[in-house]
Amino acid sequence: MRIAVIKYNAGNIQSVAYALERLDVRFSITDNPEEIASADKVIFPGVGQAQTTMRYLREQKLDEVIRTLQQPVLGICLGMQLMCRFSEEGSTECLGIFDETVKRFLTNAQHNVPHMGWNQVEFTNNEIGPFMQPANFYFVHSYYVPVNKYTIAQCHYGQPFSAMMRKNNFLAVQFHPEKSAQTGDHILRYFLHAF
Repeated sequence: MRIAVIKYNAGNIQSVAYALERLDVRFSITDNPEEIASADKVIFPGVGQAQTTMRYLREQKLDEVIRTLQQPVLGICLGMQLMCRFSEEGSTECLGIFDETVKRFLTNAQHNVPHMGWNQVEFTNNEIGPFMQPANFYFVHSYYVPVNKYTIAQCHYGQPFSAMMRKNNFLAVQFHPEKSAQTGDHILRYFLHAF
């Protein structure tokens, strides 16, 4: 099985690589459109700013590649947000895989922004097989996707938001599975071996 991790100006590529090595998975980190398109599975990680990242993806023609992928694709954090139609971060037109708008958390006395640290995720259907009990995952984000028809797991930080979404061959998580210990490894294994 050939796994392609999309290379761009994302801050968590190395931590994703470490997680895949820990799971004894062979992969390549690449921005080559042909290599990405021909991979068996694709991981689209992300820590960064939506506008500058989308600009880079367009310059490299990676936006077109990602939209048209037919194999399983996993978007992580910013990768999930960029799969949406629009982000309030920099008023950015994104990939449009999920017809949703990414919104900014509002700062208040109870909730600082960014939302950072461990938080409980509740799965809303049997998408992840036996992994149906609420579990804790690690988050770092200032923007979120509201709960919508694609949501298969949700979290709460001031308001409920999508922790996990799925549309056809696209799976997306707002949390960082690569930093979420055993629960994160479970999600990565699900994507690699069962999705």
